[in-house]
Amino acid sequence: MHHDQTDALGTQPIGRLLLRLAAPAIAAQIINLLYNLVDRMYIGHIAEIGKLALTGVGVCLPLTMLISAFAALVGMGAAPRASIFLGKGEKDQAEEVLGNSVTLLVLVSVVLTAVFQIFARDMLLFFGASENTIGYAMEYVRIYTAGTLFVQCTLGLNAFISAQGFSGVSMATVLIGAVLNIILDPIFIFGLNMGVQGAALATIISQAVSMLWILKFLTGPKTTLRIRRRYLALKKQVVLPSVALGLAPFVMQSTESIISICFNESLLRYGGDLAVGAMTILTSVNQFSMLPLTGLTQGAQPILSYNFGACNPERVKKTFRLLLICCLTFSCTLWAAAMSFPQIFVKIFNNDPELVEFASHALRLYMAAMLVFGAQIACQQTFIALGNAKCALFLAMLRKLFLLVPLIYIMPLILPWDKTTAVFLAEPVADILAVTTTVTLFAFQFKKAMRRMQEGPNGEWDH
Repeated sequence: MHHDQTDALGTQPIGRLLLRLAAPAIAAQIINLLYNLVDRMYIGHIAEIGKLALTGVGVCLPLTMLISAFAALVGMGAAPRASIFLGKGEKDQAEEVLGNSVTLLVLVSVVLTAVFQIFARDMLLFFGASENTIGYAMEYVRIYTAGTLFVQCTLGLNAFISAQGFSGVSMATVLIGAVLNIILDPIFIFGLNMGVQGAALATIISQAVSMLWILKFLTGPKTTLRIRRRYLALKKQVVLPSVALGLAPFVMQSTESIISICFNESLLRYGGDLAVGAMTILTSVNQFSMLPLTGLTQGAQPILSYNFGACNPERVKKTFRLLLICCLTFSCTLWAAAMSFPQIFVKIFNNDPELVEFASHALRLYMAAMLVFGAQIACQQTFIALGNAKCALFLAMLRKLFLLVPLIYIMPLILPWDKTTAVFLAEPVADILAVTTTVTLFAFQFKKAMRRMQEGPNGEWDH
């Protein structure tokens, strides 16, 4: 039995451990992003139809994000619970969480596939497809959603590989899919002349191979947690707490599209196409900059969860402190760079002088509060790692739904003389309010968790 990877979570020096787990997680995040960019590059270069095809595939983004949000609902909630059980030495319970998650991912995939195959057209028109682009969007979505099962299982079960401390294996999962996709894309799109359908097919074949790799690992000799037939039957007491914890990442991912719809609609009204173009660039910069933060928190999750389960408050405290320092250092550096040379960020995506000037100004407004944002991410993800579903969900909804969405519409009323600027300012205002709330709530709840660990091993949050 190879428990050394998992046991290291409770014994190895935290700095080295975090580096070992976070580096592959950050790499996996970046590979995943490149994988999407390469897809778009190939599609954009299809002769004659490239531009429209690219827009068509872009419209599918909210749908593909929904699919990954559902994978997060199952995997991102269940994996920390499995780590906590491992820390308590309750391996059977951890394997039961894994088994139930497998069944749940399959069921969710079947439902989503049916829904998307039936309603895809209406959904895409709602997400902004036009008569010119709906054809390409449908070609892509029909094939992509047929592979929902592969995407769900790859994303949802990979979390269990990281949760045991095998971050190298979970990075390999992403790498296998990405490399295969990059090889298959040109063969299908250009070689077999399949266009947009080729891009979708390349993606789902790559995801299918990643899924088989994960299943082979989770049923093989190296893993601590194994998928076992006896744990596949769904149990309410196993599924419900996992899904409750998964609601926070689910809300964070699924509301992305709502927010971009609100932003685009407001900006189009006050600033026209130029402002919407700038927003696309800002969102891309934002996603880019979030990758290292996401990777850091993914690396810290197994250490936090395992030691919380093992009732080791010192290691939990140390890990959180280190995570907070890393996240803040990164967000401060990024803030300084965005304030000093916004043009550099903008030019990665576009060279049009008018757009560069407009977007550079907008980027400074949009990222004005990035300075403190590391604290938001560190605290929010630690709530998830310690299994505190209520706080994690509240914070996920607070920043995006309760603050950002209303502020997009309220700010132009507060600054009526420059409504476009006001819309961009909604982001930093929401950030500052969210960070203040998060840090206050966290200080209070973290003390409570520390006390509970010192009292001994019944450390679930009160329900």
